[in-house]
Amino acid sequence: MPTPPSRFYRNAARPLQALLTSATRKDWHGAEHLPMDSGFIAVSNHVSYADPLTLAHFLYNNGHPPRILAKESLFRASFIGWLLRGFDQIPVHRGTSRAAEAVDAAVEVLERGDMIAMFPEGTLTRDPELWPMAARTGVARMALSTGVPVVPIAQWGAHRLLPRYGKMIHPFPRKTITVVAGPPVDLDDLRGGDLDTATLREATDRIMTTLTGMVAEIRGETPPDEPYDMRAKGDGRPAR
Repeated sequence: MPTPPSRFYRNAARPLQALLTSATRKDWHGAEHLPMDSGFIAVSNHVSYADPLTLAHFLYNNGHPPRILAKESLFRASFIGWLLRGFDQIPVHRGTSRAAEAVDAAVEVLERGDMIAMFPEGTLTRDPELWPMAARTGVARMALSTGVPVVPIAQWGAHRLLPRYGKMIHPFPRKTITVVAGPPVDLDDLRGGDLDTATLREATDRIMTTLTGMVAEIRGETPPDEPYDMRAKGDGRPAR
């Protein structure tokens, strides 16, 4: 069973729940796929800085107080950073001597039977139509090294609450937020072997293919044949 949230966590969650309840309509599905007997990694697509809030809302209301791995710069943002720090989330210090701290903290959470939430793309999607893009391999490495399941959670609608790169939330009129959890991604044949580049990329591609298909079903649209890849576009950091 997940570790019950602390009194501070519960008290701090109430106003956030109230805010999201007043500003959004919940179109939630698939909570039965969230494991109650083991730690797991929840992965989601990333189109808005509101995604951590809407994902956390879904997880918390379904009995899983989330710990989210998020890039350190978000912790320096005013409102979002205040929330992340208050809920004891995990900052990722990329490209620094502190980069391993996030992995160590996440593994500790998983080993005690709780869950963490991650956005495999590592940043907001650069795809012009907001489709999931090629992802980093960090989720795959953590999942294969710990043996925990990876649960895909597709969401859509948070960008209407807070536009991509926006800083101002638009709570009115209420926005419908669709969140769908699916069965764990099948990675069994990749476990127990070497965590080489090919294995990590295969696991990552399976995760992102699953997420993209779920987003496509929510949107009722067809995704691009190939995901947007920042490595190929020279747009920001490499995807790997």
